[in-house]
Amino acid sequence: MKQAKFLAIVAASLFYASFPLAGQDAPQGTAAPAGEQQHHMPLPKPTNLKVLPKDISPDDLIKTMRGYSQALGVHCNFCHEVDEKTHKANFAADTKEDKKFARTMIAMTREINTKFMTQINDPDAKPADKTVTCGTCHRGSQMPAQFVPKPEEHGPAPGAMPMQKPQ
Repeated sequence: MKQAKFLAIVAASLFYASFPLAGQDAPQGTAAPAGEQQHHMPLPKPTNLKVLPKDISPDDLIKTMRGYSQALGVHCNFCHEVDEKTHKANFAADTKEDKKFARTMIAMTREINTKFMTQINDPDAKPADKTVTCGTCHRGSQMPAQFVPKPEEHGPAPGAMPMQKPQ
């Protein structure tokens, strides 16, 4: 009970202490675009990039990683090592096997898109229809679900020629 009362006092103190800050406006030109997180410190330059562009901006890298995270339904620690003491991710470390798998999958989707999907000349297809992403297979799951075809229905498909029995 004492701990709950203490936490309530701390929460109330923080709440009331934030009132002077509420009236302050951000400096001109520093508002983040809608849907983007505003960073208080500049992000460090990405390191140890093996399949992503070496000149990718930190913001673009974060957007890319969030896309992978959503496509696989995972968090950063799925691929990236986290220090047990500081609870901070070591994004450059190559210690986790899943990071190696991810690099292979990134290279695979890139090759599918550049070598094969570009050859699809369907005039009705939108660019997104001719692009493979992690979500194409994973659909929010760490492991893509195995495709199981529906059982065949008996009888010919409408308009199909009946099959001839061998004699």
